Amino acid sequence: MIREATPGDVPVILAMIGELAAYERAPEAAQATEPQLTEALFGPQPAAFALIAEDGDDPVGFALWFRNFSTWTGTHGVYLEDLYVRPEARGGGHGKALLGALAEICVARGYERFEWSVLDWNEPSIGFYRSIGAQPMDEWTVFRLTGKALHNLADTSRVNAA
Repeated sequence: MIREATPGDVPVILAMIGELAAYERAPEAAQATEPQLTEALFGPQPAAFALIAEDGDDPVGFALWFRNFSTWTGTHGVYLEDLYVRPEARGGGHGKALLGALAEICVARGYERFEWSVLDWNEPSIGFYRSIGAQPMDEWTVFRLTGKALHNLADTSRVNAA
């Protein structure tokens, strides 16, 4: 069963984010806190949204997403930040159900794109995504600014604007 997350789900979502970070070989990178996640998902202006996959009453997975925008299509889309299903529940259809629920959101709202990133070594996920018809965007490379480089660029921008 797939349902929208509620504020009471924040601790389990945070726990699964930690599990996902460990799976992706970067447990130290998961630094979000319960208050941050609560504000992002349920504050006055939510920045993101989440779905929960349950097996009975047990949360076994989640999808955390936000809206993006395409200047080419002139429509919003969905960017899937995290998709995670606990190891003991994998193969039970929860991942496909989470993706299907997000595809339904796209179709119902007139969004034309549903996108996400996957680590290039994660062959099980890549195979799964291909099996549902997702296409890799191999001609695109993701860039990211963080930490000192981000602050340096911001400082440069302020100097040039003065």
